[in-house]
Amino acid sequence: MIYVIVGPTCSGKTSSAISLSEKKNAPIINGDAFQIYKDMDIGTSKISKLDKFYKRHYLLDVVEPDKTFSVMEYQKLARSVLDDLLKENKDIVIVGGTGLYIKALLYDYEFNEENNQDNYDLEDKTNDELFVLLKELDEEESKKIHVNNRKRLIRAISLIRANNVKKSELIAKQKHELIYKDVRFLFINPPREALYDAINRRVIEMMESGLIEEVKNLLEKYDLSLTARQGIGYKEVISYLNKEINYEECVALIQKRTRNYAKRQVTFFKNQFNNLEYFSSKEELISMINNL
Repeated sequence: MIYVIVGPTCSGKTSSAISLSEKKNAPIINGDAFQIYKDMDIGTSKISKLDKFYKRHYLLDVVEPDKTFSVMEYQKLARSVLDDLLKENKDIVIVGGTGLYIKALLYDYEFNEENNQDNYDLEDKTNDELFVLLKELDEEESKKIHVNNRKRLIRAISLIRANNVKKSELIAKQKHELIYKDVRFLFINPPREALYDAINRRVIEMMESGLIEEVKNLLEKYDLSLTARQGIGYKEVISYLNKEINYEECVALIQKRTRNYAKRQVTFFKNQFNNLEYFSSKEELISMINNL
């Protein structure tokens, strides 16, 4: 059985995955877009390397932060890891909040290669200019991407240019069917007020745990990729270090953007996965796990 634990940030996915891993003696595959990066630990709430369960995880700390890593690359790597693990394990746990990564891994999600050599001009455009360009090329796709999500804007435009067809038409051709058997989706969806309170507290804890120092070290060690720089918590601290905002504004902005992201995560999972088992808290999910 492939168990997939999903939910918004700060809902208790990691601890639930560890409980399930213990119960089923199963390896854990990371399904988070930023935990895949090395040295991005505090801001991604990654399990500590000192934790005894760290070694049960796959696809943590496998990409240098100066590299751009796409969902297409994740799909190839994660499917290879999953296929290998299925040869030796009866059960597998996949956990993460990046819904597109998880869907690309488990469903008939096909990507058409984009020719990045033809898209250098996009890097010089503002987010507003990119959004207008995407709207001209594919108005339906532009409705799905926020104007500030630069990475997705560039990728959507690249795909359209490379294939001479709208991205929405490429997606429509897919059947959206699972390519693996025996998959069980476990969705932690806490009440909004409780989730937002947990998010606000976690951000404060991350700052107290050394997030600013982590970002300083990243900037000294790497020429951070556009992808890595877009991580919530990282881009705000970079703005703080550049004296564009003060400390209080930095904390409040991370909290606000994390809450907004959590809302988008819930919407994505509800709309993209029709076979979810709902749990209102990690405690409720862990109770179910204990009874397996």
